[in-house]
Amino acid sequence: MQTSSGMETPAINTEHKPEKIEDGKGVTLFHCDLYDTELIHKIAQAFLPGIATACVDNTSGDIFRTPASVAAEFRKEMVDYITQRSENFVAETFILEGGPGVEVSDHPYDIISDFVDDFSSLKRNLFSRVSGWLLSEKREDKIDDFVQEMEINGFWLTDKREAIAQALLKNVDFKNKYHCNMKFDSAEELAEHVGSCGYRSMNCENEGCNAMFSTRHREKHDSSCPFKIISCEQKCSEHIMRRDMDRHCITVCPMRLVSCPFYSVGCQSPITHRMLEQHCSNNLHSHLLYVLRSIHKETSEEDLEQRINEVEKELSSGQLAKARELRSLTTIVKNLESKLRPFKPNKENKDKEETVETPNLLDESEKVES
Repeated sequence: MQTSSGMETPAINTEHKPEKIEDGKGVTLFHCDLYDTELIHKIAQAFLPGIATACVDNTSGDIFRTPASVAAEFRKEMVDYITQRSENFVAETFILEGGPGVEVSDHPYDIISDFVDDFSSLKRNLFSRVSGWLLSEKREDKIDDFVQEMEINGFWLTDKREAIAQALLKNVDFKNKYHCNMKFDSAEELAEHVGSCGYRSMNCENEGCNAMFSTRHREKHDSSCPFKIISCEQKCSEHIMRRDMDRHCITVCPMRLVSCPFYSVGCQSPITHRMLEQHCSNNLHSHLLYVLRSIHKETSEEDLEQRINEVEKELSSGQLAKARELRSLTTIVKNLESKLRPFKPNKENKDKEETVETPNLLDESEKVES
């Protein structure tokens, strides 16, 4: 890839240097030149895809030229183009605002992104305009590949793109929402202001996070920083990194909801993992009922209750308490039943069930005879 040091823009100086400006009366003022760090970085990130798009669309279908062969030239042209557009933006905005049905975004990122897109559109060759190239997947792949190539080769370094972004932001942010526009009579007053300016850059204080942002966005970042240590969302005693919270809550949190080990045979109580052992101990009788019901289907509740009493007499509560899951308790019950008397439904209970239907049958026969 061609590179040209003469076309590179100056790198950002990390030290804040006061900008001297003169008001209309010739008085020298010192201007705070701090910006919204996150927005500057975001704008700078839009430059590479923009220049890549221009280079790819301009050389598509041309066997003698590659995107890399025009990159240095187009970079300079794009910087000149978007700089000029930014300088004229305020005047253009007032003209457009007077037009019917025209909506103009006042967010610097949207404004500058539109400038970049417009430049890329101007660089499309005839092949790109008349063919289906603009909608093809191959085009998107080539643009992505060229962006990666420029990043690997250091064609347009981040700090140099951010220097351009600062100048553009100052031009289009005429409402002073994203950069400081305060002026001071002396360098000393400016220096005092810079120490407390809401646009001064700071690094995240959470261990492992490398984010940099303006001080005014500290609370906003802190509320979503993936590296911040926070209390468990399910109210257990643990403190976990925000990015690990979902995994903690699903896999190891003692307050996560789990199914009872006897869920498949009837116990559908929602319980926390921490209370699982206590639940199994407190509900041993009902769990025995579920197990016996699964073994002896179509048996009355009263008969099953009698069988539970027999099982509980044969085994100590300690032995049963150890069986806290379905398979172990079922095995214990089946082994014990082989030693107990054969399980037969109570005849009286069966007769009761039959007598419930008998009157209805007699009534029907009487109706037929009459």
